[in-house]
Amino acid sequence: MLLQKTKPSNFNFRSTSVDFSKLSLPSRNPTKCFTELPLATPPRHSQLGDYSMHLSLDSVTYVKLIQNAAKSGSVIHGKLSHAHMIKTSFKPCLFLLNNLLNMYCKFGEMRLAYQLFGKMTERNVVTYNLLVSGYTQVGFYDKAMNVFNEARMGGLQLDKFTYAGAINVCAQTEDLEMGKLIHGLVVVGGLDGRVFVTNSLIDMYCKCGKIDQARLLFEKSDELDSVSWNSLISGYVRIGANEEIFRILVEMHRNGLDLTTYTMGCVLRACGADFDDSIIYGRMLHGSTLKLGLDLDIVVGTALLDMYAKTGHLRDAIEVFNFMPAKNIVMYNAMIAGLIQTDIVSYDCAYRAFNLFSAMQSQGMKPSKFTFSSILKACNAVGAFEYGKQIHAQVCKNDLQSDEFIGSALIELYSLLGSTEDGLKCFNLIPKLDVVSWTSMIKGHVQNGHFECALALFQELLASGWKADEFIISTMLAACADLAAGRSGEQVQGYGIKSGIGNSTIVQNAQICMYAKSGDIDSANMTFDEMKNPDVASWSAIICSNAHHGCAGDALKLFELMKDLGIAPNQITFLGVLTACSHGGLVEEGLRYFTSMHKDHGMTIDVKHHACVVDILARAGRLADAEKFILKSGLEDSPVMWRSLLSACRVYKDTITAKHAAEKVIELEPQEAASYVLLKNIYVDAGIDLPASEVRQLMKDRGIKKEPGLSWIEVGNKIQSFVVGDRSHPMSHMLYDRLETMLEKIKKTSYVDDEIYCQYH
Repeated sequence: MLLQKTKPSNFNFRSTSVDFSKLSLPSRNPTKCFTELPLATPPRHSQLGDYSMHLSLDSVTYVKLIQNAAKSGSVIHGKLSHAHMIKTSFKPCLFLLNNLLNMYCKFGEMRLAYQLFGKMTERNVVTYNLLVSGYTQVGFYDKAMNVFNEARMGGLQLDKFTYAGAINVCAQTEDLEMGKLIHGLVVVGGLDGRVFVTNSLIDMYCKCGKIDQARLLFEKSDELDSVSWNSLISGYVRIGANEEIFRILVEMHRNGLDLTTYTMGCVLRACGADFDDSIIYGRMLHGSTLKLGLDLDIVVGTALLDMYAKTGHLRDAIEVFNFMPAKNIVMYNAMIAGLIQTDIVSYDCAYRAFNLFSAMQSQGMKPSKFTFSSILKACNAVGAFEYGKQIHAQVCKNDLQSDEFIGSALIELYSLLGSTEDGLKCFNLIPKLDVVSWTSMIKGHVQNGHFECALALFQELLASGWKADEFIISTMLAACADLAAGRSGEQVQGYGIKSGIGNSTIVQNAQICMYAKSGDIDSANMTFDEMKNPDVASWSAIICSNAHHGCAGDALKLFELMKDLGIAPNQITFLGVLTACSHGGLVEEGLRYFTSMHKDHGMTIDVKHHACVVDILARAGRLADAEKFILKSGLEDSPVMWRSLLSACRVYKDTITAKHAAEKVIELEPQEAASYVLLKNIYVDAGIDLPASEVRQLMKDRGIKKEPGLSWIEVGNKIQSFVVGDRSHPMSHMLYDRLETMLEKIKKTSYVDDEIYCQYH
């Protein structure tokens, strides 16, 4: 290109009349700064600015100054040179103007670049090429295409760089139709045989998802280079055509082309997709990099590290990382991401990530947006909230709190801490909200039980013009489920169907739970029956739903059908099965299913499954067996086990076992009010007033208060909340009159707790 004719590499500042080594820049105004430039020959005038107004440099000097500024990344020096031209009324030639335009485009100063472009009385194809490239670089694709069209309409003889720039815009925007039109112009212009243009077309077709057209163009081209092969390989990597990737790689090697760092990095990235035998191919490529002497290259090393981490071979990834003599920020980011990318992040991996974060900073590396986002995810995964707050402080120090990915991680951090207010502050600081940010904020409110706020945020999301995705819809259905707000859930379901994501498995799974928790088991079963491809989560949800509604037989039939279809149950599935056995009084069946978890399925049995067995035995009146089971399980220090036994003691009015179970629960969780209340009610039911009073006094002495009961109901489009004893509602007198009538009717059946009845009289 024309811009490459002048090379500033041997340029000596001291050979000019401007000594930049002594340049100070106290002012933000480039024009003002130039009056302070010292000259090699001091002027006689007392005011240097007056002299510099009349001193012009020649075109060669200005070109060298501009090119050096562009090369060194010093936009200030470039602007100073431009300002000096203006102050000295220098008339730049087209070559100099193109260099100025190139500098502004390179720095992303497109407003200044376009102003310069508008004042140019003479332009050539290089001028337009530079502007197209500049706009593409900063993502202003529409403006880039406008400049391309203006060049065509101007009657210029477009070259390969012009067409390549326009094709690149089509690739970035995935505008296949426009790409085909430009391809036609390339053919008409006689440039279709140029390898530079061919490579751009192959890349465009690949990024637009038309790999077959890219392959056809590749095979029909007479002239190809390594970039052509790499572009095609990259296209196959994009669609995951693994066999074709390695076939092309072998063919490329046989044709005598060098396997570059880009080639190896690209193919190694394909091996990170974890397909069948991916690790075998990955290790073969690792051996090839050793033979080619590319194993110490930073790009290849990072790709190897990423490949091992994504295929679950974390130890190998760590070895690659430790083996690399020179590491950059990208490699550190890849290693940190590899440590935390598993579904369940271990404490060891999280703290390794924290140590890497400290190590890279100690080496003077500045963390990037990706670094902070990954470290915050690690904090959230292991509950390192205090460390997360320190990371938040560093985020603010680096002025990155407005990044949407970091913002989403911070929202999750404070949501897990239970501080949705702080999460909302982080949410409001994000100028460019995306679906991930909205999802994090809504999910945070749901996690902390602020269901009404979650619904309000969902409405705000829709009012802002955003389209909710399947994750937001499923989260909202979960909120409606916890509110038992079936009507709102139906509206959310309707929106999902209208948006075309109602048949998504994740949405339908949430829909099953929503209907089940709203008491509509028939609609839950209907949703499951309508699913085309239910997964293990779907089966688990419907089994648990039937179990909680007392449909034990239906739940167990579904479980057997699930196994017959070859779907392996998970831990949640067995929780539903054991719950069904508990509610259905199926003791022997429950014990058999419990034994089969480890014996037949090799599954880890956690405390929740043991608690279900305690509940099965206790509900059947076998309180002594339940207590023996707790002691034999080795989980006697788990409060949930003793609480299950304590609940059954109230049904059978066994005050002796209840006292022993309550003592264990209170010892393990001294501040949990539910255990005290449950023991007190057992004594009250048994007619033993003195111990009941003692328990009540113990709660008072320890400052333990029972949280008031909260209920809600949907009325119209609003959800009305009610707290026990609260009379702030404007219709409270009507509500309590109706409640009293209901309690009177229930009392006649001898089915109401006298203590509850007395609360309202």
